Amino acid sequence: MPDFAALFHDISIYIIPVILAVTLHEAAHAYAANWLGDDTAYRLGRTSLNPLVHIDPFGTVLMPLGMFLLSGGNFFFGYAKPVPVQTSRLRNPAADMPIVALAGPMANAVMALLWAVFGVLVAVFQAPEQAMFAKIAYAGVLTNLLMFAFNLLPILPLDGGRILMGLLPASLARHFEPLERYGMFIILFLVFSGNLIGTYWIGPITSAGFHMLGSLSLALKTLFGAA
Repeated sequence: MPDFAALFHDISIYIIPVILAVTLHEAAHAYAANWLGDDTAYRLGRTSLNPLVHIDPFGTVLMPLGMFLLSGGNFFFGYAKPVPVQTSRLRNPAADMPIVALAGPMANAVMALLWAVFGVLVAVFQAPEQAMFAKIAYAGVLTNLLMFAFNLLPILPLDGGRILMGLLPASLARHFEPLERYGMFIILFLVFSGNLIGTYWIGPITSAGFHMLGSLSLALKTLFGAA
């Protein structure tokens, strides 16, 4: 039987990092689209940093929470409200759409960096709640690196799929685009078929991210005399 006290403790640590990761990821897509000529998402308020604008009650809350509890904290999967982008309204659709797609994962990469810096500051200033804050900082780094890696999977409708489609020659892109209708089935198959994407995609990217941020954190701690 799962240790529900421990699970709810984990939820209390991850809830802020997860909400921020999802919110800024989606807002970054909307901001990039507006910057590049399509104000559809902007007019719908999707550049807002209000989490309620981006959270899907089922996909962002109920489904991942249920999976997290049923798996004993070992697994969860979810999604936010997709940001509407009218490709035809972008100033240069072929070149701009990959930028819009990349904006979300890059927001997660920046947040992972900021959470790592926050962890360093906690260590430097020896906050009374250091243990809790350190756990939240780690959760922030992990959550954002996982979102960064997962969303860069080159499968439509994920961001990585949209980036790939924008980089492909037009003749290949036309054949790649219809695969989007099967994309969620492919993603769910990969997610539930064991550790395939974890071993060959998410794991290596996340490990590389931790290695780089760990080296940076160590350098900062040494600089501030908190190593």
